[in-house]
Amino acid sequence: MMSDVRYKLHPISAFLNFIKGLKELIFPFIIIFGVNLFRGGGESVADRGWQGLIPVLIAGVVLIFMLVSGLIKWRRFVYWFEEGELRIEYGLFVKKKRYIPFERIQSLNYTEGIFHRPFGLVKVKVETAGTGKVGQADVELTAISREDAERIEKKMEYAKHHSREPFPEADNEVGEETETSAKTVKTIYRMSMKELIILATTSGGIGVVISAVAVFLSQFSDLIPYDAVYQEVMLFLRFGYLIVALAIFLILLLAWVISVILAIFANYQFTISADEDHIYISRGLLEKKKVSVPFKRIQGIQISQNPLREWFGYAAVTVESAGGTFGDKDEKIRLFPLAKKSAILPILGDLFPDMEWEPVMKKAPKRSLHFFYRLDFFWMIPVVGLISYFFYPYGLMSLLIFPAVILFAIWQHRTVGYALTGKQLTMEFRTVSKHAFFMVKKRIQAIEVTQSYFQRRKDLASIQATIKSGMLGATARIDHMERDDASRVLAWYEPSNSKTTDQ
Repeated sequence: MMSDVRYKLHPISAFLNFIKGLKELIFPFIIIFGVNLFRGGGESVADRGWQGLIPVLIAGVVLIFMLVSGLIKWRRFVYWFEEGELRIEYGLFVKKKRYIPFERIQSLNYTEGIFHRPFGLVKVKVETAGTGKVGQADVELTAISREDAERIEKKMEYAKHHSREPFPEADNEVGEETETSAKTVKTIYRMSMKELIILATTSGGIGVVISAVAVFLSQFSDLIPYDAVYQEVMLFLRFGYLIVALAIFLILLLAWVISVILAIFANYQFTISADEDHIYISRGLLEKKKVSVPFKRIQGIQISQNPLREWFGYAAVTVESAGGTFGDKDEKIRLFPLAKKSAILPILGDLFPDMEWEPVMKKAPKRSLHFFYRLDFFWMIPVVGLISYFFYPYGLMSLLIFPAVILFAIWQHRTVGYALTGKQLTMEFRTVSKHAFFMVKKRIQAIEVTQSYFQRRKDLASIQATIKSGMLGATARIDHMERDDASRVLAWYEPSNSKTTDQ
C-alpha cells in the first residue's frame, strides 16, 4: 500500500551536517593557519600581500562547500512508511533508496545533543540484525521531532505484533492498535549521586585525558619548538626535585579533575528500564543518550571489579551484545557503570531469571600456582640484574619486584575458576581487575582448550570461550586448570550433548 506522506528531517540537520564535517577538518585547518598565517617570524598576512590570503581563501571555499553540502543532504533526505517498511531516499546526482522492514529493526537508539534539546528534537539510529560495522547504524535520522520518533517506534511495534495483518495508512489507527498492546516499561535502576561521584573518581579516565592531550600535541609536532622547550625544562629542573614533583602532581591532579567532570557529564541520571523484549539505558547531561538492547541479542554478561572497587564491594556490569553501542566507536554497553554488587545481583536475577548469578566455582589446583609467575621471571631476572649492577646499592631495591610478582600471582590463582550449571558457563579470572563472564551455551561461538608442553606434564590446560560481541567478539580465558575440567567443559559444549543439556 502506497503512502502519500513524506517526512523530512528538521532544518537543523543541515547545520549538524556542517558541524560534523567541520570536526573532521579541524586539525588540517589549524595546521594550515598555524603554518601559513604566522610563519616568517611573526610576519602578518598583510605583509605578504595577496599570497598571504591564499590559505584564507581556501579555507573559505571549503567552509562554503561544506555548508552547501549540508543543505543539499537535508533537502534531498526523505523517509516514509510503506507496506510495513521504513523507506528512505537521499542523494543529489545519484539517488539512493533503502527499505527496512519494521520486523527486522532490532533497536532505535536516541541521542539528544545540545543542538537538539532547544528544539525538542532527537537523533535516531536504526539498527537491524544485519547491521554492518559495529557502532554504525543502518540508518541515522540526524534530527527529527519526538513525535516523529514515537511514530516510527509505534509502527515498528505494530509490525512485530501484527505481521500478518495489513499495514494501516493512518497514524491514528497505528496509535490505537499499539495502545491496546502497549508494553509496560518499568524503571529498575537509577544511579544515585553518591554512586555517580564514586564512579567518576574511580573510573581511571585520567589515562584517557592524558592520551587525548598527547594525540592533540602529536598533530602539531612540526610547530613545537623543541629546543626552546628543552631549555625551559632544564631551567625548571634547577629549582629542585621537590618543585618538579609538585608540578607533576598538579598536572596529574588537573587531568584527574577533568576526567571526573567528563565522567559525571557522561553518566548523569543513568537509568535502566525494561519491558518484556528490551532493556533501555539512558544517560548524559549535555548530550542525552538512550540505547535499547533486545534481550535476544544479548550474548553474555560480564561483571568487572578493579581492586579499589572490589575492596568496597562495588562492580560494573557490561552487556556483551551482538549489536548496539553507546556512540560510534564500539563503546561497550554498561548495564551498571557502578553499583554495589549486593544490589546488582538481585536486579540481574529479575532481568535474566534463567541464569545463575552466584554459582559454586571450581578453582585452579594448587600445583598450578607457579605457572602464574614463572614466565615473568624470564624477563625480570636480567632486568633486575642490570639495575642492581649499574645502580648499586640502590638498584638492589629492584629485588622487591620478585615478591610483588609472586603475591600478584597468588592473587590471580585464587581468582581463576569456572562453573557449569545446566545451560550456562561461568568463567572467572583476573588481570588486575577481577572479571566474571556469564554465558549461555547457545550463545557461545567457540570453546578452545590448549595445552603447552609444561602443562601436559602437570595435567593442566587452559580454557577459552568466545561469544559474539562487537567486531572481534568477547573472550573469557582461564589458565592452568585441571585437564579433566577442560575436558568436561569441552564435552558439555559438544553438539551431541545439546539435547540432554537443553532439556
